[in-house]
Amino acid sequence: MNQTIQKAKSFKGTIDVPGDKSISHRALLLGALAEGTTRITNLSHGQDVMSTLACLQKMGIRIDQDADETQVHGKGLSGFSRPETALNAGNSGTTMRLMSGILSAQPFHSVMTGDASLSKRPMNRIVHPLTMMGAVIHTKEGGFPPLQIQGTTLHPIHYNSPVASAQIKSSVLLAGLFADGKTSVTEPEQSRDHTERMLPCFGIPVEKAGLTVSVTGPAKLQSAFIDVPGDISSAAFCIIGALLIQNSNVIIKNIGINPTRTGLIDVLERMGAMIQKTNVSNVNGEPRADLTVTTSPLRSIEIGSKTIPLLIDEIPVLAIAAARAEGTTIIRDAKELRVKESDRIHAIGKNLRAMGVEIVTFEDGFAITGPQSLKGANIDSFGDHRIAMAFSIAGLIAEGKTVIQDSECADISYPAFFKTLNQLSNG
Repeated sequence: MNQTIQKAKSFKGTIDVPGDKSISHRALLLGALAEGTTRITNLSHGQDVMSTLACLQKMGIRIDQDADETQVHGKGLSGFSRPETALNAGNSGTTMRLMSGILSAQPFHSVMTGDASLSKRPMNRIVHPLTMMGAVIHTKEGGFPPLQIQGTTLHPIHYNSPVASAQIKSSVLLAGLFADGKTSVTEPEQSRDHTERMLPCFGIPVEKAGLTVSVTGPAKLQSAFIDVPGDISSAAFCIIGALLIQNSNVIIKNIGINPTRTGLIDVLERMGAMIQKTNVSNVNGEPRADLTVTTSPLRSIEIGSKTIPLLIDEIPVLAIAAARAEGTTIIRDAKELRVKESDRIHAIGKNLRAMGVEIVTFEDGFAITGPQSLKGANIDSFGDHRIAMAFSIAGLIAEGKTVIQDSECADISYPAFFKTLNQLSNG
């Protein structure tokens, strides 16, 4: 399916965005590992999270959903049943990597598969530390899915991760819940910390010392109530739309402002963005607020290793802001973008050039000198939800018609995305 985008005269209104995808995955997984019924409100219904939900159901976890609440009837660490068929993670790297930590300790053999995109994403980054713990995991040549996992008894380790990655860290920590002793992960930079914030909600103590996080197993998780805040990665598109489109004022309700996720807001404020936080609160260890965003002139910025892990998913739409900012914006140390749902550096470069924007791409990032005018174009989404949504925002500030190819991939994280754009463009 293709979506046509026209230039917007303004961007106004009050919206909610889907529940945070990262938190939703973890609420489902920890709820399944807990004893008793975990209640979750505002769970994301994007395809990625539904992949996690479906995998848990295939292992005998009962999950009830209605309009207001999701109930996960947990069975404890050893309550999973052997799946009769392969567990399909769809497009979700989070599902595959985090669940691998759990499956490595189960008393059965399992297979994890994914779609064509996920099947090209590297899994050795979690296979290596899990194998150090005693896991038995086989991949295709090169470390790609499907994963063949023979569950076994795990032992604790202290893993020094070569990259800052919440998926690696979480996979090891989840496996550590089953191991007898302390399991620790040390990262080179801080990555998002939703797992370590949520574990105490289920009664599991977490030790933190600098960039090292530890859990002690074997653990016994208690059921919990988790209210999921709005996903700041989903809100990012409307935030940047409001900054770039003239005569804009957008209020986004109940957004998670976890400091390991607000790199985009911090960067945009340094670029001159007017973003106001109100109704600040904290639930389940996760801070949240309402955001009010108004049209703002932006200036360029340089971003490197310390900031990249805090906004890695928002870089595609940040590139759109960079094209309109005064001066040269430089993104470095973002090679991780090459192995996301698509090669996002390539996708950003190709599509911005199609819209008439000059961009220099590097192996680990790009440079854009602005402000530049954008023209409508046919956009290749590469089946990547963040590319499709980022260039939809570009279409709202471009002259002429922009067509987003395979736009349905936005459903992976934000099923109502185009409905929201239409609402704000006509607000």
